[in-house]
Amino acid sequence: MRSALLISTYEMGRQPFGLASAAAWLRADGWTVDCVDAAKEKLRLERLGGPALIAFHLPMHTATRLAGPVIAAARRVNPAARICAFGLYAPLNADWLRGLGVDEVFGGEFEEDLAAWANDQKKPQSTQRSQNKSFSAFSPISPVFSRSLPRIHFLVPDRSGLPPLSKYATLQMPGGERRAVGYTEASRGCRHLCRHCPVVPVYEGQFRVVQPDVVLADVAAQVAAGAGHITFGDPDFFNGPTHAMRIVTALHEAHPEVSYDVTIKVEHLLEHRDLVPRLAATGCAFVTSAIESIDDAVLALFDKGHTRADFLDAVALCRSAGVTLVPTFVAFHPWLTLTSYCDLLDTIEALDLVDHVSPIQLAIRLLVPRGSRLLELGEMRAHLGPFDAETLTYQWAHPDPRVDALQRDVMALVGTRLTADRRQLFDEVRALAHGRAGVTLVGVRQGAADTHPARARATVPYLNEPWYC
Repeated sequence: MRSALLISTYEMGRQPFGLASAAAWLRADGWTVDCVDAAKEKLRLERLGGPALIAFHLPMHTATRLAGPVIAAARRVNPAARICAFGLYAPLNADWLRGLGVDEVFGGEFEEDLAAWANDQKKPQSTQRSQNKSFSAFSPISPVFSRSLPRIHFLVPDRSGLPPLSKYATLQMPGGERRAVGYTEASRGCRHLCRHCPVVPVYEGQFRVVQPDVVLADVAAQVAAGAGHITFGDPDFFNGPTHAMRIVTALHEAHPEVSYDVTIKVEHLLEHRDLVPRLAATGCAFVTSAIESIDDAVLALFDKGHTRADFLDAVALCRSAGVTLVPTFVAFHPWLTLTSYCDLLDTIEALDLVDHVSPIQLAIRLLVPRGSRLLELGEMRAHLGPFDAETLTYQWAHPDPRVDALQRDVMALVGTRLTADRRQLFDEVRALAHGRAGVTLVGVRQGAADTHPARARATVPYLNEPWYC
């Protein structure tokens, strides 16, 4: 019997699209597929012992680190199994994964290659060439995957066997309403080459769409399963604005009561500003945008494609269109100063975005994984230590130890209080930062802390799973 076990270790509180898509392809080829979301259910060792094929979905950094000991256990418990890893972070960490016992890795547009490899019954060899090239063939400073990714016709994801949507993140609406959240993808890859983005070394500016009928069928199935909100996981929803708007228009026509959220770059919001009111009209609850910094010099190093002024313009644009903008930041990086961190906080306050920003965003420290385009910059390499196989990143230290100390203290402040009142926690972080910088704090809110549950005080819609890496 051809049996496969597909494992997800973490996907930001969402039902894993990657497992559902891979399951559809393998089941279409006659495989018996078992899916495990180890973030939501206990994975017992005995489940690793029987399958002929074990596949790990690694869409992000946290998921990859969590998968490490499970991969090692799978190889130990089931030495005859064929083991693969797929998703953005698989090719970025190919050598490390092979050291744990993985036979093959698949990165962008993995479904077709994964299914073909699964159906090749030859015993894997340690010298077998990866579909996505291993880093051993490239400079550690600027690895490149010189592979044109295929244009595949997707299958509708098969979510059978995954935990129900009630086990995953919910959308918290102003006033206290909660909605079950579904997750899908209308496109993959990105046309842009931001230096800190993990999409770039795998897709290298390539962009692929998921056929609209597949996306809408996946949405319909999740709505039938109880979803009242859909998160589109596209790296940038406006890489293909015509394709994107066609999908959300059809979604709204078919399910007018269902809201959705998307991720869009600042430069795309401004370039397609005429579409932003249409997002609001079709049920967009919020737009996430990776602002990263409000320092123009840092934005240039990141190659973000926008400036501080553009960010301010995007805030005004979304506000006038009735769309909630949710900024995310790389708050701590080697070019930050205590004063510029205070400026970031003061700007968030001045723009009335405190409720829009998840507190964890105030503590995020720049990750530099293998493959990052930041490794091309002398400005980055000047701060780097060796690659750390435990954290799967290049370690870096800030030239001002006080900044690293502040990051640790902000993380300690917000890391265990992820559901606390955003305004109260923001004020604590702001007071801490200004105290460390010796900057006078102005505009502090007065009055006793509100003791009502945080969800009852929400003024903007937000997902209750706040991690972004």
